[in-house]
Amino acid sequence: MAGQGTPATALLAQRKISHSTHPYQVSPDAPNYGALVAAALGVPPERVFKSLVTEVDGGLTVAVVPVTGELDLKALAAAVGGKRATMADRAVAERATGYVRGGISPLGQRKRLPTVVDASALGHPSVYVSAGRRGLQLQLAPADLVALTDAVTVPIAAA
Repeated sequence: MAGQGTPATALLAQRKISHSTHPYQVSPDAPNYGALVAAALGVPPERVFKSLVTEVDGGLTVAVVPVTGELDLKALAAAVGGKRATMADRAVAERATGYVRGGISPLGQRKRLPTVVDASALGHPSVYVSAGRRGLQLQLAPADLVALTDAVTVPIAAA
């Protein structure tokens, strides 16, 4: 797709991973952004995942959770053997990943960060994550997402 290439889509193409891209239009400042993205794509919101950059004991970690829930910071810290997790500063997250807020993909980041994918992803035939820019999602098998990011999969979404 001309004009839609990102480091994430380039990585998938290079590794010959089956995926599809899905453009959408939602204001990045809209409340309940993730649910609006799911609605724009016409898919159940529990299959759309957001990538959150966090700090666990001073090191950056990516948490991939459904847009329908919040991140359980304690569960995330435990998943990577840490004691305390907080959300990373926006500028730090953007600098480390090479992506802008609202378009941070768990794939193709400038600096490969430890990643934890919520275990619920494995219950779907495919999931949607940011393709690396606002207005574009990737659909791929959760096993491919986990393999490409070397992710740990445990429950990290708060109910």
